Order: sequence, then structure tokens, then C-alpha cells
Amino acid sequence: MTNIAIVEDVKTIREGIKTLIDVSDGLNCIGTYEKFEDFIDVHKNNMPDVLLVDLNLPGISGIDGIKKLNKISKDCTIVVLTVYEENDKIFEALLAGASCYLVKNSPPAKMIKIIKDAADGYVPMNSFIARKTFDSFNVSKKLSDLNSNEFNILQKLVEGNSLKAIEEVLKINMPEIRGHFKDIYSKLHRIYGFN
Repeated sequence: MTNIAIVEDVKTIREGIKTLIDVSDGLNCIGTYEKFEDFIDVHKNNMPDVLLVDLNLPGISGIDGIKKLNKISKDCTIVVLTVYEENDKIFEALLAGASCYLVKNSPPAKMIKIIKDAADGYVPMNSFIARKTFDSFNVSKKLSDLNSNEFNILQKLVEGNSLKAIEEVLKINMPEIRGHFKDIYSKLHRIYGFN
């Protein structure tokens, strides 16, 4: 059973996601919170497996909360809740230690898949995030930190290729691509001092 907590200031969204989680096999919502501070007070010594967190919160912002949480525990997978598919704040949250993001108006089946994938350690990446990542490595003069597969995967994503196309063109299977995504994020976190 995967234990999940939610930090979202809009009650209807918070309760809707909680209900969706509670009726899904293998998932259990252990708490919902309006503020990040309330979540930390309750879970400081008992972290959930996955935390869903909005970025625009009263009090501590989602991004500052993510940074704080990563200092307390590396065992909690963080998924950003957002209304935007492509937004600089999403990338900032990923740099701070979030694993992925979930668009709030996603269909229920997609929401559950993203939550389960995050719990299983799968960190997805799309062309927007790939472009921001590539640019970050380039600006910091750290492109050489990427191995050839990581570089090629990022480049293909930036070009707009699907994961299936990347798998076929680069002759790398999906589990390996997922592993490279994790490694890319880890390197990015090291560059920005969040690891």
C-alpha cells in the first residue's frame, strides 16, 4: 500500500484528489493539508511515500516546502500539483527536488498512473522539461556531466520526439530511458545544490 499526503489550499481539489486516491487499488491517502507547515507538523517523523503539493500555498510556498522537505527526508517522493502543463515554476520545483508534476485537471486514470509511477520511482520528462534541463546544463557549462545516452535522450525530447520514437531511434529500452531520467535529475540537483 502506497501512503500519500496532499498539500493543496483549495479544499474541493484537495478532497477530490483524496477521494480518487482512496478508491484506487494500492493507494491510501493518510492526510490532507491546506498549508505546508501543517503537513510538516504532522509528518515530520512519519513521512508518506508520496506527497502531492501545490506550488501556490499560503505561508510556505510549495517550492520552499519542497526544499525544506528534502532536508528532512529523502524517502518521500514529491509530485507537484499544477494547473499548467508548461511553467517555469514546475521546473524550479523539479530543481528543488520534486520528482514530477501532475496537472490538476488530468483525467482520473492519468492522475492515478502518474502517482503510481512516481511511487515506483519513474520520473517522466516531456519536451518542455527537457529543453529547460538541457539549457540548465548548458548555462552551467556542465553538459559534459551527461553521458552520451543522457545527452541524446534530452536532445531527442527537445526535438519533440516521443519516448517510443526515442526508444526505437536510440535502441534503448524504456526501463533504461527511465533510469537515465533519474540520473539526469540527480545530476541537475547536484549542480543546483539540492542533492
